[in-house]
Amino acid sequence: MESIETIRGFYERNGKEGFSCIKTPGIGHFNVFSRENCSSVTPYSRRDYYKISLIIGKGKLHYADKWIYVDKPALLFSNPVVPYSWEAEEEDQRGWFCLFTDQFLQNGNRLGNIQESPLFKIGGTPVFFVDEQQQQSVSEIFMKMMTEIQSDYLHKYDMLRAYLHLLIHETMKMQPAESFEPYQNASQRVASLFMELLERQFPIDSPEAYLKLKTPTDYAESLSIHVNSLNRSVKEITGKTTTQQITARIIREANALLKHTDWNVSEIAYGLGFEEPAYFTNYFKKQTGYTPNALRSNLV
Repeated sequence: MESIETIRGFYERNGKEGFSCIKTPGIGHFNVFSRENCSSVTPYSRRDYYKISLIIGKGKLHYADKWIYVDKPALLFSNPVVPYSWEAEEEDQRGWFCLFTDQFLQNGNRLGNIQESPLFKIGGTPVFFVDEQQQQSVSEIFMKMMTEIQSDYLHKYDMLRAYLHLLIHETMKMQPAESFEPYQNASQRVASLFMELLERQFPIDSPEAYLKLKTPTDYAESLSIHVNSLNRSVKEITGKTTTQQITARIIREANALLKHTDWNVSEIAYGLGFEEPAYFTNYFKKQTGYTPNALRSNLV
């Protein structure tokens, strides 16, 4: 799984201009694009921005443990919490998409916490197939966005925010898709995604770049699946528990840092996510049978 894609990363990956299109401090970021000539495959990852797409073109949306076939026009709502990927099945890809930050929508937002809204919340259904009339209505909103973002109107971002609210409200009146399919090898896929995500936490380059995902729950939340499902899949495929896999990788990194850096034990402990060096020393000794200092002494 790729690392979390930032807005800057999106522009660099797609070769698009407009990263600095919003220059007013405190307003957040918003932009809108046509889907023509868009990437046929997007990497499986989380994004640090929200995205609403009107997809016109066949393809598959992949999530951690399920997928859905898009064979007719559909609205897709993605948020920074749930990773996904898109795999186009045909070259003819049309439609529009807009991306924005939470800060942009929260300016004057009456929807409350966007991550708790029916369209973006974890466990919700992010895909809505649209009929011909709905497609026309949604397309008109996107086209107005395209026109407005090019304008010199003083309050154009208020207008864009209003169009965004309108798009969200129009979708909330629709029925979400119910045709998601589980993967036949769901356990294999979940375990593989977990191992990739685990490996991406390393190496620790500095004590300040501390380990952020430390528990099975942390990894389950990052993959947007229930921790029980993660534990079951990892145990089934690897023969070890999620906790055992995490522990083994932390100890391996600890050994490398003790052997190949001049960091003191406190710096290594903080880098590996331990709040107190004593916790790390006890953890390391429990797993290896000797203390971090003892290991270093034997290397001399």
